[in-house]
Amino acid sequence: MTLLAKIAVIVYGVLAIVGGLIGYQKAGSKISLISGTISGIGLLLAGIVAFLGLNWGLPLASLISALLVVVFIIRLAKTKKFMPAGLMIIGGLVVLLLTVPQFIA
Repeated sequence: MTLLAKIAVIVYGVLAIVGGLIGYQKAGSKISLISGTISGIGLLLAGIVAFLGLNWGLPLASLISALLVVVFIIRLAKTKKFMPAGLMIIGGLVVLLLTVPQFIA
């Protein structure tokens, strides 16, 4: 399960970066580009650290994912559009379901 959690964190990080780039490209949203890049790099860093066996990787990934879930729930409530908010919520919840049990046990 730990391997799956680490892979999910990295995939979610890539998704955050790509989403930020798409948001910038389609809507000219600099905030999407900046926040997507920062959160994506944070998730990639957390995933790499977790692969290296350091204990703080998965908790960091959980924290970033939880923050993203909250942000995208707010965005979904405002826009009523599934994309990209719904996809990021689902991705974040998957990461949380896979990572949190790894460090609270």
